[in-house]
Amino acid sequence: MKLTLPNDITANVQRALAEDIGDGDLTAGLIDAGTQAHGQVISREPAVLCGSPWFDEVFRQLDERIRIEWCAHDGESISRNQLLCRFEGPARGLLSGERTALNFLQTLSGTATTAHRYMDAIKGTHAVILDTRKTLPGLRNAQKYAVRCGGASNHRMGLFDGILIKENHIIAAGGITSAIAAARRQSMDVAVEVEVENLQQLREALTAGADILLLDNFDLGGLREAVRITAGRAKLEASGGIDVAQLRAAAETGVNYISVGALTKHLQSVDLSMRFEFDGGLVGKSH
Repeated sequence: MKLTLPNDITANVQRALAEDIGDGDLTAGLIDAGTQAHGQVISREPAVLCGSPWFDEVFRQLDERIRIEWCAHDGESISRNQLLCRFEGPARGLLSGERTALNFLQTLSGTATTAHRYMDAIKGTHAVILDTRKTLPGLRNAQKYAVRCGGASNHRMGLFDGILIKENHIIAAGGITSAIAAARRQSMDVAVEVEVENLQQLREALTAGADILLLDNFDLGGLREAVRITAGRAKLEASGGIDVAQLRAAAETGVNYISVGALTKHLQSVDLSMRFEFDGGLVGKSH
């Protein structure tokens, strides 16, 4: 699987290390500077791996003498007790970076694993699972990368690369038709998406020329009717509290997309274990 990495990994890691280490790791300073360590990371549960570039970058910034060898790669399904990587290098750097590196790896693997579970639920349908802007502040690019690792797709990255006219925009603009007209005047080459709450609004948005209709909290009957009325004149996106148990039924109505905030908002990190061996035989672990 070829995945394009975000361009802010270095900055993500710099901020994370700054909040954890600050002016220096007082505890790692107790270890002799010449002490070497090696170890491994294993998974405690089945998951989809994501976050290895962030893991690598943590140790690159702390000590470039640290070496990491990956046995699994981002986007791959991993099993319980599977070896993910081996590492070796100066103990101080490894100890200072272990928590931050695991935080990235566990969190992003959690997002990728959730996305994979949602994609499995709609397998065989024509619908596409999309994420939303409900991401951790400062980690949007990372989480959206994780969504792709899990096999789902990204909605717009932010307010700068797509137009989504929602309820408050409609009110402020004076109605759906006025909002769509203003969007066309502003950005002729950008798809215009409009949130609609009922079939009357859907018909108005269609007439006004919307490219995509976000069907907010429609029940299954409403989704099917929206598909019938639209008849391919616009793409349809179902949204609003659709959990994994409801996904397949929603996908089978014929909508093009299902957007799920839970992919990035309801986080459950994957349980990983980082085990160390130090010169002299002392063994420890972090999880």
